[in-house]
Amino acid sequence: MRGILSISGYIPTHRLDRKEVSALFGSGGGKGTRSVAGHDEDTTTMGVESARLALRGLDVEHVALLFATATPAYADKTNATALHAALGRPMSEPAWDFGGSARSAIGAFGFALASLPTTLVVASDRRDGLATSSDEVGGGDAAAAVLVGESTDALPALAVQIGGASATDEFLDRWRVPGDRRSKQWEEKFGEQRYLALAVDAFSRALTQAGLAPESIDRIVVTGMHSRAAKAVGAKLANGRDVLVPDLTESIGQTGGTHALLLLASCLETLAGSEGGLKIALVNLADGADVVLLETTASLANWKPANPISAQLKNTRSLPYGKFLSWRQMITVEPPRRPEPGRVSATAAWRSEDWKFAFVGSKDRSTGTIHLPPARVSRVGGAVDEMDPLPMADVQGSIVTFTIDRMVYSPSPPVAFAIVDFDGGGRFPIELTDCTADQVAIGGRVELTFRKLFTQDDIHDYFWKARLLPSVDDESDN
Repeated sequence: MRGILSISGYIPTHRLDRKEVSALFGSGGGKGTRSVAGHDEDTTTMGVESARLALRGLDVEHVALLFATATPAYADKTNATALHAALGRPMSEPAWDFGGSARSAIGAFGFALASLPTTLVVASDRRDGLATSSDEVGGGDAAAAVLVGESTDALPALAVQIGGASATDEFLDRWRVPGDRRSKQWEEKFGEQRYLALAVDAFSRALTQAGLAPESIDRIVVTGMHSRAAKAVGAKLANGRDVLVPDLTESIGQTGGTHALLLLASCLETLAGSEGGLKIALVNLADGADVVLLETTASLANWKPANPISAQLKNTRSLPYGKFLSWRQMITVEPPRRPEPGRVSATAAWRSEDWKFAFVGSKDRSTGTIHLPPARVSRVGGAVDEMDPLPMADVQGSIVTFTIDRMVYSPSPPVAFAIVDFDGGGRFPIELTDCTADQVAIGGRVELTFRKLFTQDDIHDYFWKARLLPSVDDESDN
């Protein structure tokens, strides 16, 4: 059987209250919040975080990586290679970008279900729009990753595909030219009519292929950037039954092509611990309709998600609208009066790829001394070239000391730097992220997260930062 071996979503911690938009401009806004990528996050870093969660605790060989996003960090250059490097995958494994439209993610998922190698599909989007627009307040930032392959005793499938169908039609619904932050949309009623007809057709053919009746579907996930069409399709397919999976738009917004896999992850996480046998219909609306029919397996009974979406929805930080506009470069604030950093050296980055992208240190074979960054000469005993590589990206640590720097160049000052002692050995000075100065304390526990340090000459400098772990008190409050 070929199916979903693992799946995870990643939602940034920052939330923008939609009421702040109307409070400032007198228009736009609305109820609820939207998720916002940090100033040091883009679709690549969010994709890495979701993929790390999907692969956590798994020993998987020979993985093909597909990365789908409508808002890539680079054009021409392959973005999937940065994910490949950050995950520490071997050079023999392929990594490809998969299109650049809202339909790319569901297409990559369908391709993975039909292909032979074990495939990691990563989707990531950062939705944007003009100030006060429905895209700005209704959009959201997130990523999702799903590992697809043959079910084995060592790595059993959580859900297997039992059918599917697609309906494709060329009609003008939503469009955006490359380089433009504004997405435009045609009259809503026209799009609603087309999507409703396409979804009903694809759903009917998928059920026929699987030999199922509509009432045999236990969960229906309907998503699309045309919110009115998604609601109409959901109501039509559910036909009065309480089977629709919550779309999360009130709390995080609509995350574009990522949203289908994000909701699928959320759906499966709510079913963790169950005995399996439930049938799920995933319906995505984008330039047509794609339907994937899945059936859960008994493996769900023992599945424990690495970081459930429900937990991520609770671990949030409010973001002022002014800072949101600054991070999105829609307004220009006074920068720190310090020289901007120089661009990254391509050759130096390549020579230190394992360290820079995968946070691989070194360990002295004779003394066990850990070196961060990796070293050729041991600081204990002086042994030369007697080191083994030591991946450290998933190792947690504790803050030994820290400083709050209000003068260093940063798009979001002040910057917190900390000396971190990692569990099991190794010490390294590292920047903290997703926190305020008053939250940092000696003894605080941290984990690593892949982020963007800065961009210069249109080159993104990626490296690792540390993120505070929720305290016991924080978890009890949530």
